[in-house]
Amino acid sequence: MIIKELNGNKPNYGKNCFFAENSVVVGDVSMGDDCSVWFNAVIRGDVHYIKIGNKVNVQDGAVIHATYQKSPTTIGNNVSIGHNALVHGCTVHDNVLIGMGAIVMDDCIVESNSIIAAGAVVTKGTVIPSGSVYAGTPAKKIKDIDQELIAGEIDRIANNYIKYSGWYK
Repeated sequence: MIIKELNGNKPNYGKNCFFAENSVVVGDVSMGDDCSVWFNAVIRGDVHYIKIGNKVNVQDGAVIHATYQKSPTTIGNNVSIGHNALVHGCTVHDNVLIGMGAIVMDDCIVESNSIIAAGAVVTKGTVIPSGSVYAGTPAKKIKDIDQELIAGEIDRIANNYIKYSGWYK
């Protein structure tokens, strides 16, 4: 793993975090407890800050970045960032699943209890209302989320990644 200080900003993280050997975390990055950063994932806080809550998994090949002096990235608690997803200069609230290969662009807000489907492209400045499932390019609401999706997808994946990371420790 590469955890690199840059311009006086050193990444910090809480308890019980896992970093795969080839993951990269650089600069002004803070993350809470029970987080995991998987193989080839990059969290680059070089141009603005990135704040990540508790129980967040950043899966293989995902990239979290920001926009220079303009748009930081903030990610809440109990969030899964799917394989090869791109989360850039936006705000993601609690209990969110960003699907594999999805893109969430600058100044977007993804409110709590939402799912961004695999491959979706959430264009600049979009607000995803709480309790929504968005899919497509550009991403559009396809349905309201139900308790089964929250428990069966959002919570299940976040909890599984804590278990998976334990296998590597």
